Amino acid sequence: MEKLKLDQLTDEQISFQLILHSGNARAKVIQALREYKDGNESGADELIAQAEADLSISHDIHFQMVQKEASGDQIPYSLLLMHSEDHLMSTLTMKELVKELLEVFKSQNK
Repeated sequence: MEKLKLDQLTDEQISFQLILHSGNARAKVIQALREYKDGNESGADELIAQAEADLSISHDIHFQMVQKEASGDQIPYSLLLMHSEDHLMSTLTMKELVKELLEVFKSQNK
């Protein structure tokens, strides 16, 4: 996917892009755990990789926002922005936790 450029999006569109990509990642992380539980280890690994790709897009948007603010441009604060940032951060945490759980499960099954 082509890199999103913040200057081409409204503030609301930026927030919704964060929600979209982190939400897609969150769904894939949960599905990865279910796939592993159903005995599909390779499917679980693939879903985690896909989730990381989705999160990479969200992280890039977030990083652009931080760079913009660091250069002196004010980022308008809103409840929607706060929600989108919370969505991203909780998904990042969930992904790391599920990756660790999968490693524990894999080590116990060997």
